[in-house]
Amino acid sequence: MIDTNVLVSALLTKGYSSKIVYELILSEKAKLCLSPSVLKEYVNVLFREKFVKYPSFVASAEVVLAKMQELAVMYEPTVKINLLKDKDDNKFLELAVTADASYLVTGNKNDFQISAYQTVKIVTPKECWDKFNTTDFPPSYFAEPRAKYRKSK
Repeated sequence: MIDTNVLVSALLTKGYSSKIVYELILSEKAKLCLSPSVLKEYVNVLFREKFVKYPSFVASAEVVLAKMQELAVMYEPTVKINLLKDKDDNKFLELAVTADASYLVTGNKNDFQISAYQTVKIVTPKECWDKFNTTDFPPSYFAEPRAKYRKSK
């Protein structure tokens, strides 16, 4: 799963974040886990006034969000976590734990100062990309969440 800053970076720049979104998630080489609260944050951030004034950004954001919703496995988090100093970021850990996600990818090392929580590894976009491209991690490891699908209703 990806933090909001990874999605924003993917839409603004070419780099590891865009590779993760376009070459892993949208190409279905990695499975994205979402929850209603994470999706709501994506929408709220991507359609902020500072981005809305750029029509090409908005158009790209709409396409990417629609495709992500189509491909993602939706979960309703079943745990409450109060660990991170930015309390709003706890929803990402809650989703990752509920989904038994392998990775939570974030560029926000100020708020995510831990390298793992339970079985979820917290990595930067570069670390995720590097792991995906090593022989130690076969593509199937990324293709599905480790747990059986627990879709929300």
